[in-house]
Amino acid sequence: MQRRAFLQNLTWMAAASSLSSLKAFAGLLPRQQKRMPALFIGHGSPMNGIALTPFARQWMELGRQIPRPEAVVCISAHWLTEGTWVTAMNQPRTIHDFFGFPDELYQVRYPARGDEALARNITTLVTKTQVGLNHDWGLDHGAWTVVRRMYPDADIPVLQLSIDYDRPPQDHYELGQQLAGLRNRGVLLIGSGNMVHNLRLVSWKADAGEAFGYDWALEANEIFKKHIASRNHKALLSYEQLGPAVRRAVPTPDHYYPLLYVLGLQQDNEEVQFFNDEAVMGSVTMTSLLLT
Repeated sequence: MQRRAFLQNLTWMAAASSLSSLKAFAGLLPRQQKRMPALFIGHGSPMNGIALTPFARQWMELGRQIPRPEAVVCISAHWLTEGTWVTAMNQPRTIHDFFGFPDELYQVRYPARGDEALARNITTLVTKTQVGLNHDWGLDHGAWTVVRRMYPDADIPVLQLSIDYDRPPQDHYELGQQLAGLRNRGVLLIGSGNMVHNLRLVSWKADAGEAFGYDWALEANEIFKKHIASRNHKALLSYEQLGPAVRRAVPTPDHYYPLLYVLGLQQDNEEVQFFNDEAVMGSVTMTSLLLT
């Protein structure tokens, strides 16, 4: 019964305020700029890849509003490795790294090509650690569910950079800093995870059309936003010291680490814009940010 209730809520629809923010979001970015923006996306349920939720609609709007990239590099919460790797195949496969979902979701293929030359360039650009070339992974749902909404024609190369799970937060942040130069070469860098992500405490009774978060989840989300807005990255790197709400919000750091890469990309005087700022099913927030 719990699984059935979970599947009934997989669309994770937000309240009407998300639709209002979508209207406000359109038109805020110039069509042309020298440096590509950077994104942290709260990706939530894989169903956002096929259901037209307010979150998915925001991703679609992003694809229309930001400058068209030469390539996309995604750091997804769902590729955790020993060591750091970048996909280097010409045609990355679509990975369906989930179970118990509708058959329609498993039929999706996102046929974006890769870019081996860019992958090799990343191995040279990053000196913080050795980056290996990977020919086996592909695009997991942290990447393709978002990118296929932004670029449905699959005509932009897409790479993934793995997360070395044994490294401390500071290392992920510094690795993001070393990737920052790619933004000046037309590369869109996306961190894909969730700021608040505790699936053990998901509300099975939450209505599919209701934005709902436990008090501790909303508190943690506001703490994260406060430090992001004030550029207090040091506090965010030491997130376990930010109180019990944050520790409950991040029981494991897999969905939090992609945020640190994006914070490492932030340049002086660069603005942060929050969007999709909703909690769903009690213990997950979809809050996302755009750096411009």
